[in-house]
Amino acid sequence: MIRIRLLCGCLIFLVLGLTPGAAAAAPGPPSPLTGTVTWIYDADTVEVAPHGKVRLLGIDAPEKDASDRDQNFTRLGILAKRLRAGYGAGIAFGINNLKGKTVTLITDVTPRDRHGRLLAYVHLPDGRLFNRLLLEEGLVIVYRRFDFTRKADFLAAEAEARQRGAGLWAAESRPKTGASKTLK
Repeated sequence: MIRIRLLCGCLIFLVLGLTPGAAAAAPGPPSPLTGTVTWIYDADTVEVAPHGKVRLLGIDAPEKDASDRDQNFTRLGILAKRLRAGYGAGIAFGINNLKGKTVTLITDVTPRDRHGRLLAYVHLPDGRLFNRLLLEEGLVIVYRRFDFTRKADFLAAEAEARQRGAGLWAAESRPKTGASKTLK
């Protein structure tokens, strides 16, 4: 009986082309990619050469036109009339701080979305995480639909922006922020 089990185990390894040590090895973290940001579609989607369209992981930005997705923002207390201006502010922030820069892209659990876009954390040349900077400026919200590694950190950054009244979280009497701000 022991010989049969041992023989079956060996056959499985041979059929799969594995060695006993390979079966125990876990895949490592994804290798970072580098590229140059060539286009800003909106605050959460950019073009990075040579990788194509990249969706910034863990965040959601207002769209150019009103849509059902506006509910993601209004449900959190953001005024619907603030969303179109928020779209413009997010693009301006991306153009001022990301376009033309060589960035490092790091994927998470799921490397691509259903549209084939690379899902990534985007690190600026100085190492700062651009996804989080957008949250700190109040230009985006946390994308709550799916889990991702930095979700707790991103929720904390969003809460801080909300408390400060930054960007989309600004009270009616406060001026909008982030539209032309350049990072230093």
